[in-house]
Amino acid sequence: MRLPDMLIILAGVLLNAVAQLLLKAGAGSVGPIAGWSALRGVAGALAVHPAVLGGLACYVVSVVVWIVALSRVDVSVAYPMLSIGYVVNALLAMWLFGEAVSLQRWLGIAVILIGVTIVARSGAHT
Repeated sequence: MRLPDMLIILAGVLLNAVAQLLLKAGAGSVGPIAGWSALRGVAGALAVHPAVLGGLACYVVSVVVWIVALSRVDVSVAYPMLSIGYVVNALLAMWLFGEAVSLQRWLGIAVILIGVTIVARSGAHT
């Protein structure tokens, strides 16, 4: 895969990861949501929460970036690269939210990354 294509894909992955983290921060501001009725009760607060709005904005930009990536790279190569987001999110969730990431999770993430590396080096050309 060419470096510019990989950088576009990584930008999409990072935007997606940031979107997840911002949505988590927004959701954390209202606490656990126990069902649809509880969701209706906090929907207004979530709809205007800066972290939720930022997360949604990151998603919109990531879709645009992803469309550019897909115009340049086979989807069978690009899509598995989204798995890089697992590593980014695990590291940032530990740092930002104090989440525990067990050895078993890290091993699972490592297996995924090995697969992503194999796909990226598969020599797919567009």
